[in-house]
Amino acid sequence: MTTQTQIPLNPVRTQTPCRRRWSLALTALMLGTFGPVHATDPTAAPATPSSRCDEVAPMSVEQLVGLWQLTLWSDQGSPGAPVSQGAVLFQPHPEYPGSVRGRLKRTGPGNDLQAQLSGDVINGEFNLDESDDGVRMSATWAGTPVDCGTRLRGVRESAEAMNDTGTVLQFELRKAADRMK
Repeated sequence: MTTQTQIPLNPVRTQTPCRRRWSLALTALMLGTFGPVHATDPTAAPATPSSRCDEVAPMSVEQLVGLWQLTLWSDQGSPGAPVSQGAVLFQPHPEYPGSVRGRLKRTGPGNDLQAQLSGDVINGEFNLDESDDGVRMSATWAGTPVDCGTRLRGVRESAEAMNDTGTVLQFELRKAADRMK
């Protein structure tokens, strides 16, 4: 006598702790990024950091680890008029010590765009490769730290731009507050 085991047609998909943490972090960041806009007083004194940093110290790859808010704008535009916004979550690269790997999610025409990122810091500057499908490189990123490494600014160049047919965008990554510890 044989028994048959029924396999459900729509198995329940469970989230791993890492995926759940990423989802919660991204949701919180997106709510903060696309939430209500508050007017700022242009005459107010700029905020001063609570602790000083050494602006001359080169950025390390460890400083990239964590959640970042992303703003992309055209060469003729400004950060105040972004063409896309989103979030990036970097973690230490499991295969290459001294490098990071991460996930990018940002607004785009129609649906949100997602990609994988990997890169490192060389001489205080950071370089990333972006892949839409996890196989081919779709863009490169090169930037430098600003404000003690709490912001990164640079250029995102699509693979097509390397052949003068794609887009070049300016970017800024802002380190999100670490509320998950």
